[in-house]
Amino acid sequence: MKWGRVINEHGNISYVSIAEDNNLYEIEGTPFDNSFFMTDTLILPQKWLPPVDAPTILCIGLNYKGHAKETNKPIPEYPVVFMKNPSALTGHLEPIQIPKVCNNELDYEGELVIIIKSDARDVKVSEARNYIAGFTIGNDVSARKWQMELGGGQWVRGKSFDTFAPVGPFVLPISDVKDAISFQITTKVNGHILQSGNTSDMIFSPFELVAFLSQDTTLKAGTLIFTGTPSGVGWARSPKIVLVNGDIVEIEISSIGTLRNPVIG
Repeated sequence: MKWGRVINEHGNISYVSIAEDNNLYEIEGTPFDNSFFMTDTLILPQKWLPPVDAPTILCIGLNYKGHAKETNKPIPEYPVVFMKNPSALTGHLEPIQIPKVCNNELDYEGELVIIIKSDARDVKVSEARNYIAGFTIGNDVSARKWQMELGGGQWVRGKSFDTFAPVGPFVLPISDVKDAISFQITTKVNGHILQSGNTSDMIFSPFELVAFLSQDTTLKAGTLIFTGTPSGVGWARSPKIVLVNGDIVEIEISSIGTLRNPVIG
């Protein structure tokens, strides 16, 4: 049962699920326990929130063979890890704000995102699914000049501006996912398909990433792990494609849904 988190018509935070009639109904309990269920209380969302208030956002770069190729980078031997500031989180339908200090450099990155269910440390690959609540959709919005030049050689600064981590709207529980992780990822800008890839092109699987990141390190419950983006990013194109005021970015992942955000600034 897919779930999300919204501010309802009464101004309260509600967990919701989508029914066969395409309406949203309130969830009793939380998705992080095993007893939650969908009620018959209809919810009219006033605002979509990220599925969790993440204590940490971990990200993986160059995790698709096609993306490594388009950026002329070798296939990494180990996961390429960086972080985003949790304050960059924003929800479905909320605007991506172009920072005043950014000039003609914003890029999209459609990604599958892992949500950690419970504190995880020294997890084996074979046990990783036990620590995953589910998968959602993320956009690793990137200011490429800040990422490559102005951030001192580190990626974090160029990927941590406010609103640079749209996530949601729905989470597909791990219980609904087969052992083989296979999701189709499609990114559109203003209706035009710019990314189309499958998680089968990943270099490191979600389970391998959880195991790698948890080595002697506690991944707190609610941690988000952006698992990398397929080929087709705007900065690797000729000519480059950058996000501008008025653009609409849509990221669809099969079985999960579509994350949609306007661009303003």
